Amino acid sequence: MDQQCFKETVFILRDELYRFAKRFLISGDEAEDVVQELMLKFWQTRNELSKYNNLKAFAMRAVKNECLNRLKHHEIKQQYRNSFDGNDSYQSPSDGIKEQIIAFINQLPTKQRVVIHLRDVEEYEIAEIAEVLEMAENAVRANLTRARQTIREQITGFMEMEKRAVERFSQI
Repeated sequence: MDQQCFKETVFILRDELYRFAKRFLISGDEAEDVVQELMLKFWQTRNELSKYNNLKAFAMRAVKNECLNRLKHHEIKQQYRNSFDGNDSYQSPSDGIKEQIIAFINQLPTKQRVVIHLRDVEEYEIAEIAEVLEMAENAVRANLTRARQTIREQITGFMEMEKRAVERFSQI
C-alpha cells in the first residue's frame, strides 16, 4: 500500500476514530494520542491491512482495545494513588442541561456509552456496531435500550429537582 492509498483508505478515518476514542477516554488529548499511535501502527503494517474485509471495523476495534487498555491502566494508577491519599476525586456536574446530559452519558458503563455514541452520534447501524464491538446485534440493542432508559430516568430526575428548586425560589 502506497502513501496515497493509505491516505484514501486509513487516514480518512482519523476524525471518526478520534471521536470514538474520546467517547471512551473523555480526554481529547489522550484520544488524540491513541489515534496517532494507531495511525503509526497502521502505517507500519500497511501491507497487511489489505487482508481485512472491513478496514473501518478493524480500525474501530483497534481504537476500542487501545482505549480499554488505557482505562485499565488509569484505573490501576488511580487505585494506587487513592490507597495513599484516602480521598476519591469527585467532580460535581455542571448546571447546564447539555453539560448535565453529557455527564449522564459519561457515567454510563463503557459498553453502553460506546453503543449510544456509535448509534446516536456517529449514526452507525446496529449491524455495524455489532461488528466493531464484536457483540451480537441483540446485545447491541439491549445496551442501547438500557443506556437510553438510564439517561431518560436521570434527565427526568434532574428536571424534577430543577422544578423543585424553582418552586422554592419563587416562594421566597
